[in-house]
Amino acid sequence: MEQMPVARHPSEPTRIVIADDHPLFRSALRTLLEESGEVEVVAEATDGKETLGLSRRLRPDLVLMDLIMPKMDGVAATRAIKAELPQTVVLVMTASEDSEDLLSALRVGASGYVLKSADPEDIIEAVHKALEGEFPLDQELAKRLLLRLSQEKQERQEEEVSPVPEVPTTQEPGATHAAAANRELSPREAEVLELIAHGRTNEQIARELLLSTSTVKNHVGRILSKLGASDRTEAAIMAIEVGLISISL
Repeated sequence: MEQMPVARHPSEPTRIVIADDHPLFRSALRTLLEESGEVEVVAEATDGKETLGLSRRLRPDLVLMDLIMPKMDGVAATRAIKAELPQTVVLVMTASEDSEDLLSALRVGASGYVLKSADPEDIIEAVHKALEGEFPLDQELAKRLLLRLSQEKQERQEEEVSPVPEVPTTQEPGATHAAAANRELSPREAEVLELIAHGRTNEQIARELLLSTSTVKNHVGRILSKLGASDRTEAAIMAIEVGLISISL
C-alpha cells in the first residue's frame, strides 16, 4: 500500500520536524507551516545527527530535510531515518537543483524536494503532496534524474559483461523483489508505473488513462505492495534500476 503517516486521530495535526542549520530559515518555515493549519512543528534540528535523534524519539509524520548540514549531512540522515522509520516521509529542502545531490537523496528514501526559494504556497503544496504519497518533483527534473539512473544502469550492464563469469552476481534484496514483481504487474499497473516515473500526479494519470483518481490510487497501492516500495519515488527508482521501465529523452 502507499506509504501513510504514523497512525493518528484524524483531528490531530501533521507532526513535522524541520532540519536546517540556519535559525532564521527554520523560524520562517515554522511560522509558514503552523499558520497554514493542520500542521504542528514538533522539533527543530540544526544538524543531521540531531535530526536522527529527534526522529527516533518523536516519530514525526514528515521531516523537512536540508541537504547540507554539519556532523551528518541530509543524505546520510535520510538514509538512517528511512531505515529505522520507513513510515516517516522525508522531503528535501534545497537551495539548488543540483541533480547529484537530489539523486543521492532520492536513492536513500527521500520522497521529493522543494526549493528554499519557492513561493510559500508551493512549499505547503509540496508538504501535502509528500504526505499523500505524491511525487513532489518538477516533472522535467524528475525525468532528468530518472534518465540518469537509466543511463547508469546501462553503463553497469556494459561493465559487467564477461565471457565466462566465475562468480554469479547477486542482486540487492529490493532489486530481486522488484524484478520478481515484474511478473505480477498487470498491463495497467505497468502503465501507471511508467507515468509515476515521469513525475505524473494521480490526477494527471487519471486524466491520461481515462480513469478515476480513486482507481489510480488503488493501482499505485498495488504497485508499491508488489515492488516492496515504501512510496512512489522509491518505486520509480527501483523500476528503473532493475529494468522494469526505461526513460528516454
